[in-house]
Amino acid sequence: MKKLAVVAFGGNALLRGNQKGTIDEQEANAYEACTNLITLIEKNYNLVITHGNGPQVGNILLANTAGHKLYGLPDMPLDISVAYSQGFIGYVIEQQLRNVLMAKDMDRDIISIITQVLVNKDDPAFMNPTKPIGPFYTREEADQLTSETKSIFKEDARGRGWRKVVASPTPLVIFNRQTIEKIAREGHIVIAVGGGGIPCFYVESNKLQGIDAVIDKDIASSLLASQIRADKFFILTDVPKVCINFNTPQEKALDRLTIAEAKRYLDEGQFGEGSMAPKIRAAINFVERSGKEAVITESTMLNNESAGTRVTIV
Repeated sequence: MKKLAVVAFGGNALLRGNQKGTIDEQEANAYEACTNLITLIEKNYNLVITHGNGPQVGNILLANTAGHKLYGLPDMPLDISVAYSQGFIGYVIEQQLRNVLMAKDMDRDIISIITQVLVNKDDPAFMNPTKPIGPFYTREEADQLTSETKSIFKEDARGRGWRKVVASPTPLVIFNRQTIEKIAREGHIVIAVGGGGIPCFYVESNKLQGIDAVIDKDIASSLLASQIRADKFFILTDVPKVCINFNTPQEKALDRLTIAEAKRYLDEGQFGEGSMAPKIRAAINFVERSGKEAVITESTMLNNESAGTRVTIV
C-alpha cells in the first residue's frame, strides 16, 4: 500500500536571494527541486506538494504599486496577490514536475488547487506583523519605504538585509482538504496550500471574505498534513539540517529532535522567527497531531534516509 507524504517547498525552490526572478530562473529552480522528488515517488509515496511564495508575492505587490502610481490601476489586496502567486507558482511547479517525470519515463496526473484557508480576523498576529515577504533591502532603503508606504520592515535573522513584514495569522481550516486527500491517494500529485493558502474569514455566518495577511506555509502545510493523515511531512529549506547556536563557533547540526527538545530550543530563542522557528513549530504540530515523523532538510537530501533533522515524539 502506498504511503502519503506532504512536501513543503521553501520559497527558494523557485526564486533565490541572488536572482532577479525571471521566469527562466524560476523554471530552472523548479525543475531542479522537482528532480529531487523522484526519490519519494520511487519509494512508493503519493505526494501533496505545498510551496512558499514570499519572494513572489512581494514582487506582485511591487508590480501592483508601480501600476497604481504610473497608470492609476487599482491596488489589489494581499489575499488577491496570494491567489495570483498560487496560480503562477502552481503552473510552474506542475509543468516542471511533468518535464521531470517524462524524462524519467514516468506518468502521473498533476493537479494544482487554488486553496483558501480560514483564519480568525481577531487573531493577535494582526497586531504584530512577523511574516517577511518580498526582496531584501538595506536599512536606509527600508526606512525610506516605511516613510513612503507606512509598511513595516524587520531585519532578517540571518543578516541578509531588511524585508517587509505582514500579519501571519494561525490557519484554522483548509478548504477542500477531503478532495486533496482523495486525489492524492488515487495516485495523482496534488499542489495545494500555496503560500500558506489564501487567508479568508467569515464576515457573516455564511459569507467568506479575504483578509490582508500571508499565512505561514509551513504551519498551514502541517495542518493539511495532519488533516489528510499523511505518513510523513517533509519541510524543505536551504540547509541540510537544523542547527543550534547557528552561525556561531558553537554551531551544532541536529540529526534528531524530540518534541520536548524542540520546544526547549524554541523557548531559548535558538531559531529565528523569520526563518527556522516556523518550521520547527510546524514539525511539532504535525508530530503531536499524528504521532508520525517530520523531516527538515534540503531537497537534495531526500534520497538519503539518514539525512536532515528528524522530529519525533520521543
